Parts: sequence; C-alpha cells; structure tokens
Amino acid sequence: MISDWQDLLLRRDDTIRRAIEVIDRGAKRIALVVDEAGRLLGTVTDGDVRRGILRHLGLDAPVAEVMNPQPRVLRPGYGREEALRLLGSAQVLQVPIVGEGGVLVGLETLTDLLKRPRLENPVFLMAGGFGTRLRPLTDDCPKPMLPVGGRPMLEHILQDLVDYGFYRFYISVHYLREKVIQHFQDGSRWGVTIQYVHEDTPLGTAGALGLLPKEAVQRPLIVVNGDIMTRVNYEALLQDHDRHTPAATVCTRQYDFQVPYGVIEHDEQRITDIIEKPVHHFFVSAGIYVLAPQVVHAVEPNVRLDMPDLLKRQIKSGREVRMFPVHEYWLDIGRVGDFELAQRDAPRVIDHG
Repeated sequence: MISDWQDLLLRRDDTIRRAIEVIDRGAKRIALVVDEAGRLLGTVTDGDVRRGILRHLGLDAPVAEVMNPQPRVLRPGYGREEALRLLGSAQVLQVPIVGEGGVLVGLETLTDLLKRPRLENPVFLMAGGFGTRLRPLTDDCPKPMLPVGGRPMLEHILQDLVDYGFYRFYISVHYLREKVIQHFQDGSRWGVTIQYVHEDTPLGTAGALGLLPKEAVQRPLIVVNGDIMTRVNYEALLQDHDRHTPAATVCTRQYDFQVPYGVIEHDEQRITDIIEKPVHHFFVSAGIYVLAPQVVHAVEPNVRLDMPDLLKRQIKSGREVRMFPVHEYWLDIGRVGDFELAQRDAPRVIDHG
C-alpha cells in the first residue's frame, strides 16, 4: 500500500482539469473520488480523462462525468497474492482499499507490490501447545497442524506473513514436534528460512522467547499464536509499532458480552434503574504481538512465563504497551465449535493463491 494516497483525493464536483492536475502530480495515473465522509465514490485514470475528451467534455466539467463509479476494490487485510490476482484479472495498475461503510483507507499499486521489500523483522510462531480442548482432534496432531481449507492453520499464518514480505521465521515446538518440523522443514518451499525452538518442557505462552538467540532479535519481533485464523494487516501493525516505539504492541479484538437478565442498579436497597439485558464491551488479546528487542532479551531461558505476565512487567516498569485493534477477520480456534466454524469460513477468508 502506498503511503501518500491522500494526495490523490477529489470530490465529485471537482473539475476534470483538477483531476488531470492530481493525476500528474501524484504520478500514480489515478485519482480517487470521495464524499465528505471519506467514502469512495469512484476512480479517475488518465484513460477515463481521455475518453471524456473524446466525448467532447470540457475540462471544466465535473469529474463525476468521467469517473468509474464501480471500481474493483480490495478489503483491509488482503494478501499480496490476492492483490496481484485482482490487478491482473481487472487489467489495472492500481486498486483502492475500502474498509467498513465504503470508507477509502488506502491504495495498492502493481508497482509497489512488485517492489515490496523483504522485511528484516523476525517472526516467532507459537506451535508448542497440547490443544487439550480440541481433543480428540489433537490426539495425534498438534493443534496448529489441524487442516483448515485443506492446509494446516499454521501454514495459513505463515503464508500471510510471507505475502507481507517477512522471511525470517522461528517456530516453537513441543507436543508432536516432528509433525510440524516435517511439514515446514527449513522453509525453502516458501522462499523463507525457518528455525525451530524446542521446548523440552512447556514454558507457557511467552517462556519460549527466552530460547531465541539474542543476536537474532535486533528488530521488533512479531509473535503470533499458531491457533488463530486472521486477515490482520501485518504491514499496518508493524508501521504502528515503529511509529510509536512502545515496549510492546498487542493486537486486540472487541468482545461483546450480553447479560441475559434485567440488571438492577441500586443505592443500598433502593432501586435506581433497571437495564434490560445490557451489553458490555471489552477488548481481548488477539494472540498477535510486536515486542521490542529489549523485552525479548529480558526473558530468561527455560523459565515458565505467560504473555500477560510479560506485558504486565512492562506496564509496571512504566514502559508503554499499546493496543492495535483488529477489525479484519479473526477467529481463535480453541474449541471444536471454533474449528468447525473455521471450516465454514475458509472459502471466504482464505486467499493465498
């Protein structure tokens, strides 16, 4: 996604002359027409302008006369392969990124996709858990290797990260580790490197960080639980972390809980209000983190540690821990019902090519 897409914005009553200026100045061969709320109304390319001139439209005519009101779009959280396929099938060089309510949130271009740099940040995938709540499915298969849409869920996570340019991977293994290692091997099948961190005894949800070689973590580390399905935008996540440089960034998901009764508010024994089945809103951890190198280096090897305790240490010491709300698809596969839901969702949310 390009960073200066907001320089390409037009309103529908701007003139074709203004569109030409924006297209020329932006050097992306496109302008984006939005309304007052930032919703995408259409796109204008140099080809659209030329066709308008052939129809004898004057340069002071409104840009709405030449814009394409139904452009192909991407949704936030798209993968690189998905974007390349869309650009190829539509035979265009640019595609807007549109979020909830039709709001324009970015622009992807073929040029930027093809030159997307490899990201040097290491990635740590947590795949050592027992998957107890998913038994009997996990009796002879580690939870991250359970198939969703025909491939292990851990492979979907890996492929998403590869699509964003990450190539240095570490995978923590313990339960039925040989099945994980046999499938992924050294990562060359995906054009990346994979090294394995062996937990001889379970070390909790953060203890395996202490087994990483310190020299391998000189940039912020991406940590992803191996039992989630998501379309989170890892590029935006890393950009947010790099912009604010906290000790840690925690991806969060809104969780709503409705009390199934009328709730009584009171002052001692005097009822002051009755709220029928109120809904409470919480943010929960989405199992995706970005950790500063010094946070990782401080984790002692072979000492059990859970991620909430590691994060609370940072908060207690006065260091910033930020949240990054995930509005894209996200599912924690902790129970059999979640696994069945993932199977139903797979055709809609999995798109790696």
